[in-house]
Amino acid sequence: MSLIENIIRPEVRSLAAYHVPDATGFVKLDAMENPYTLPPDLRDALARRLADVALNRYPTPTYIALKQSICGRLGVPSGFDVLLGNGSDELISIISLACARPGAKVLAPVPGFVMYSMSALFAGLEFIGVPLRADCTLDREAMLASIAQHRPSVVYLAYPNNPTGTLYREDDMLAILKAVGDSGVVVVDEAYQPFAQVSFMPHLPQFENLVVMRTVSKLGLAGIRLGYMSAGPALLAEFDKVRPPYNINVLTEAAAEFLLDHLDVLDAQASSLRGERERLAAALGTMPGIEVFPSAANFLLIRTRRSGQDGNTVFGRLLAQKVLIKNVGRMHPLLEDCLRVTVSTPEENNWFLDALRTSLTP
Repeated sequence: MSLIENIIRPEVRSLAAYHVPDATGFVKLDAMENPYTLPPDLRDALARRLADVALNRYPTPTYIALKQSICGRLGVPSGFDVLLGNGSDELISIISLACARPGAKVLAPVPGFVMYSMSALFAGLEFIGVPLRADCTLDREAMLASIAQHRPSVVYLAYPNNPTGTLYREDDMLAILKAVGDSGVVVVDEAYQPFAQVSFMPHLPQFENLVVMRTVSKLGLAGIRLGYMSAGPALLAEFDKVRPPYNINVLTEAAAEFLLDHLDVLDAQASSLRGERERLAAALGTMPGIEVFPSAANFLLIRTRRSGQDGNTVFGRLLAQKVLIKNVGRMHPLLEDCLRVTVSTPEENNWFLDALRTSLTP
């Protein structure tokens, strides 16, 4: 046997590394990023703030000031704290590691965010995927049956879901929380909360097993890689034991503290994107054969099947026109011939619409 075969777990060897395509020269609509930059005066003020950061010192390990700012400005209930991560990816890893008891299982609707299953695999947990309905809505009965059968330690509910944009019914999610009870935690992933404008944060005092997780990436700060999650104090303390020391760097900490003082700018950008989402969905809905799924996120899922062009063909034709979106058709059978496009500026959205019309021409 080779060195790799001797030391690397077979389930890891069978994986492909996470690939991010080079977007140089493309209209980049594949990663659910906020397309807007900060106003010039804020950029200058932020530069001055970052210039004063002590790069020669380790971060403050407890991040007290940043956590207080998040709790005070982003709707965390009184008496609840947050745990910070290098994006939501690290928070998912922390949850997986903390809950990786022998035989433990992770359960989530599929198709969903790939890191739920990947992180479970890395931690040695079994992942159970429960298919959504054909219209990408949550199958409540199937979820409850799977919970009763598998008694998962962790259940993920993305609110709204990626890659579908679906906003699950609140009463279905509450039923899942009650069904899981004290046998596991239910993680409500609110990565796209600025665009959905609904939250499970207010439910934290009601459910000991509820974790609400968010990231500032979709709000317009993807480059600083900051995620946070809140839960009851006892549960959060256990997760904190798994968190690596100094996991948030000093530049991220300073940038986040500064930008939370100017949240109105980011909120205004999110409002503009919500308006563009509705305009883009309406325009796509007029194209013959294009199915547009309802979305509460900053992206839209479309299916090209009835247009006479399969998703792979349309994706390739868009690439030829220097428009980069996400081809999700191979992620799950429910997504056959589906493409996901980030909502962007009016100019880039128009560019995408024109390119899509050309791509649908036989």
